[in-house]
Amino acid sequence: MTEQASFFTQKPGAPRLAFLARKGENPPGLFWLGGFRSDMRGTKAEFLDSLAERQGRACLRFDYSGHGESEGAFGDGTIGLWAQQALAVFRALSEGPQIVVGSSMGGWIALLLARALARLGEAERLAGMILIAPAVDFTEKLIWPMLPEHAHEKIATEGVWMRPPDAYGEGYPLTKNLFEDGKANSLFNGEIRSFCPVAILQGMADPDVPWRHSMRLMESLASDPATLTLIKDGDHRLSRPQDLAALAKAIELLVGQMRGG
Repeated sequence: MTEQASFFTQKPGAPRLAFLARKGENPPGLFWLGGFRSDMRGTKAEFLDSLAERQGRACLRFDYSGHGESEGAFGDGTIGLWAQQALAVFRALSEGPQIVVGSSMGGWIALLLARALARLGEAERLAGMILIAPAVDFTEKLIWPMLPEHAHEKIATEGVWMRPPDAYGEGYPLTKNLFEDGKANSLFNGEIRSFCPVAILQGMADPDVPWRHSMRLMESLASDPATLTLIKDGDHRLSRPQDLAALAKAIELLVGQMRGG
């Protein structure tokens, strides 16, 4: 039986955000941040929750506005807005130290979350971070250069272009606001801080986030301990049994570091 989602409201009039929360006694908890157009019931998110259940850990996952079961229109979303939602959900619904697991866009959101928590003096809430094919700055670095010229023109003049259906599903709007806000939230313009140990999992056969993109992120994480695991035949989803085993191992290692073991 599918677990029914609960809803969180950041402020009056804002879209209600669907979330699934598992309670657990063993720290740290696990906090899931999904990717662009993905949701909290995907393969990796479900695996994370089942792992938390077996280990007696809390696990919190939610859908950004315009994603999954949350309210709001996808076309109204931006990186900054979704990062604000992640911060609000993290602070309101999670307790104690957390390992933040961010997939694709969720990797970018995770690093923006870390920056926001540090500014609030709450960086100690981060026990570790696992970034799966982290799509940092993807709007400017990965999507915009690949769009056809007529899409650039349409976004510039009309503010939106409808991307046709692709391998991941139906078509969707790409807005001028998304790209402008993405640029405003760019992280590759200086040193990137996570304020906790980081483990990056990256497939070398990923057509969406090239493995060299994760190499650049490693170079930018100069002040925080970080490891990069390259999976030679791994794709963007990294949802195969062996990929999920690598995710579980990364969590195990971060928990060990937290305990000093």
